[in-house]
Amino acid sequence: MMMILRSAFWLTAAYLVIRPDVQLPDAGALSAQAVTAGSRIVATQVQQIECDSLQCFGGKAAIAAVLPPLPPAGTAMHADPANVPVPYPRPRPDRAS
Repeated sequence: MMMILRSAFWLTAAYLVIRPDVQLPDAGALSAQAVTAGSRIVATQVQQIECDSLQCFGGKAAIAAVLPPLPPAGTAMHADPANVPVPYPRPRPDRAS
């Protein structure tokens, strides 16, 4: 009997947390905001570094060149699917018949 009461409690708690009418946030928008905020933090931290050598300036320039062109998270890697040169499944050889 205790197992049934415990199960009913956890099912009710789960239903209250995950209701059918709950609007979930857009994961793509959240990840884009997180990437933007992270790149801003890294850029500000890199700008605060005091440089006195050419190697330091080169490192800052390399990091600055890498940071800005971040692709959006929702774009596909390939526009068209790759062409398969071999038919799938392969035809059986004549000796297998």
